[in-house]
Amino acid sequence: MAVDPELLAVLVCPKTKGDLELVDLPQATREVLVERYREHFRDEDPVVEQGLYCAESNLVYPVVSDIPVMLADEALPASSIGL
Repeated sequence: MAVDPELLAVLVCPKTKGDLELVDLPQATREVLVERYREHFRDEDPVVEQGLYCAESNLVYPVVSDIPVMLADEALPASSIGL
């Protein structure tokens, strides 16, 4: 699964309006996020492999089943994934 490149071109960090970079998430983080978002999916497991990183805010927004979760409250600190 992948985020649409046209969508990536227009998305910005909701906190700083900074640029976003697609990054791979560590396996342990992926597993935690799959459990967090499982309740939003009825007949399938959510797929979480990547996030959108903003260097200005130092936050990573998870991408869940091709849908970027662009909420500052749902973002991960970049340090939690080794950035």
